[in-house]
Amino acid sequence: MSISNRQAAPPGIAPGAAAAGGAGTGQTGAGRQAAVTLTGVSKRYGTGPRSVLALDQVSLTVGRGEFVCLIGASGCGKSTLLSVVAGLDSATSGQVAVGGRVAMMFQEPGLLPWLTAGANVELALRARKVPRDDRRRRADELLKLVRLDGFGAKRPHELSGGMRQRVALARALAQDADVLLMDEPFGALDAMTRDLLHEELERICAEQTLTVLFVTHNVREAVRLGDRVIVLSSRPGRVIDQYPVPTDGPRGINTAQNAALANTITERLREEMGRHGN
Repeated sequence: MSISNRQAAPPGIAPGAAAAGGAGTGQTGAGRQAAVTLTGVSKRYGTGPRSVLALDQVSLTVGRGEFVCLIGASGCGKSTLLSVVAGLDSATSGQVAVGGRVAMMFQEPGLLPWLTAGANVELALRARKVPRDDRRRRADELLKLVRLDGFGAKRPHELSGGMRQRVALARALAQDADVLLMDEPFGALDAMTRDLLHEELERICAEQTLTVLFVTHNVREAVRLGDRVIVLSSRPGRVIDQYPVPTDGPRGINTAQNAALANTITERLREEMGRHGN
C-alpha cells in the first residue's frame, strides 16, 4: 500500500469519494480536485481459512471541499475504511492517497475528564507545536466557532453530550485539518441535538472549506449532510452505488426531495441486506 501526503496528529485525532456504482471508478463531484483517493483497497484481518475480508477492492475518491457520506449494513467495513484513510490501520492491498492533514472524530468524544474543555482543545495545538502564548487564544477561537464561547473552563462532566461533541469537533479543527473523518459522531445524541449539530457542522464546513468523509447508519442524516451518499455492500465492503444529493434548495432532514432520496437509498440498502440475509 502507498500513502501520500498524510500527516501525523495527536491522541484522539487520527494521523494523517465518490465512486461510480458497482466497481467504483473514483469520479469526484463537480469536477473537484481529489483530496482522498482509494484505489483497489482491500483489508483482510487474520490469515488462513479463519481470516475475515472486511474491504474488497474499494476504489473511492472524495473531492476537495466535498462532503461524502458512507452508508451500509453493520459490519460492512465503513469504520475500517475510515481507519485505513486515517492511517490507524493499513490496507492489505491497494493504494491510499490523502492530500493534506487528517483529523478524525468518533461516536464518543474521548475527552480527558480531568482537563477543561479549553485544555482538551489545546492538546491538539500543543501537538502542532503552537507557541504556548497562542494556544489559549486559538482554543478560545475554536470553541467560539463551535458555539461554546465562555465554556472553556468547564470540565467534560459539566457539559451535555452535544456540547462534548462540539469540544471534540473543536479539537479536531485545532489540528488544522484539510480532511475530516467522522465515524457516527452524532449517533448517541437525541434527535433535537443532532439536528442542531447538523446545522453547526454545515456552517463550519462552509466556513473552513473542509473535505469530509462521514460514516452513518442514518440514511436521512446522510442525505441531510452529504453532497453525495456512497452505499457499501454487506461484508466484504464494496462500493455498489452512489447518489448525488440535490443542493438547489433547503437541506432540512424532512424536506420532500431529501425524504424521497432517503427512501430510494433505504430501498437499495434493504435489497442489499436481503441478498445477504442480514
